[in-house]
Amino acid sequence: MTTRKGYARALRRLGALGAVAWLGLAGAGCATRGPLHLYTLATAGPERKIQDIGNGRVEEVPSFLKADELVTGFAYDPFTDHFFLRIHPGNRIRVVDRPARAIKREFTIEGAPEIGGGDLAIRPRDGHLFLLRSVPAAILETSRLGRVVRTLPLAGLEGAPLALAFDPAGQHIFVLNAGGQRITVHDLQGARTGEINLSAPVGASLAFDPEQREFFAPLAARPEQLGVFDERGQWRRAQAANGSLVDVGVRSFVRVF
Repeated sequence: MTTRKGYARALRRLGALGAVAWLGLAGAGCATRGPLHLYTLATAGPERKIQDIGNGRVEEVPSFLKADELVTGFAYDPFTDHFFLRIHPGNRIRVVDRPARAIKREFTIEGAPEIGGGDLAIRPRDGHLFLLRSVPAAILETSRLGRVVRTLPLAGLEGAPLALAFDPAGQHIFVLNAGGQRITVHDLQGARTGEINLSAPVGASLAFDPEQREFFAPLAARPEQLGVFDERGQWRRAQAANGSLVDVGVRSFVRVF
C-alpha cells in the first residue's frame, strides 16, 4: 500500500490536472447529477450539526460549536475528509474529522483579522486555506496548519465581499460581491479575470462543484433553500437545506493527512 508521505509527494507532482482526475475517479459510478455530497451548517442555534444532504439521505457530523461561538466560514477538504470551520474571532480555525466525528485540531492564524471574520475555501491539492478579508478586500492564503503564505488583494470590488469558493479544475477563486449576485473570478495572484452574474441574489456562502460546473448558495429570499446555478450564473434548481453555510465534495478514498 502506498504510504501517506509517498502519496502526498505524488499529489504535489500531479498538480491541478491530477486534482481533477482524482475528483473524477472518486466520483466514478455515480449516475446522478450534482456533487456526491452537499454539506451544510447553520450559523446559529443550539445544535449546529454539519449535515450531508446530497447523497439521498441526511447524515450528521457534530461541529463541536458552543452556543456563544459564531461560525463565519465553512469548507470541506476531500483529500483529508476534514471540515474547516472559521470561528469568530475571525482568526480561529477548527478542523473536524468527518469519519471519526472528532476535532482533529484547532489553531489561530496570526495575521488574520480578529474582528469580523468571513468565509473561507480550501485548495484540495495542497490543503491551502483561502480566508476572506472584508476591509480592505483581500484573501489571506495559509497552509493547512495556518501558516500565512501571502495576501492577495482584491481590487475593483464595490463594497465588502460576502463569500468565496475555489475551482480546483481551473485554479480560480470565485468571490461573491456585496449584494449577493455578482461573482468576480480571480487568479491565484488575486487579479480579476472574469465576472458572473447570478440570476437570483444569494446569502453569504458559496460553493462550487468542479464536476458539474455548478454554484451552490443560500437564497437571499429563502434562506432555508439553496439556489443551484450553472457556471454562467443561470438558475438550475432549488435544494432544501438545513443551514446557511454550504460546501460540496466527494469523500476521499485515501486520506493523506
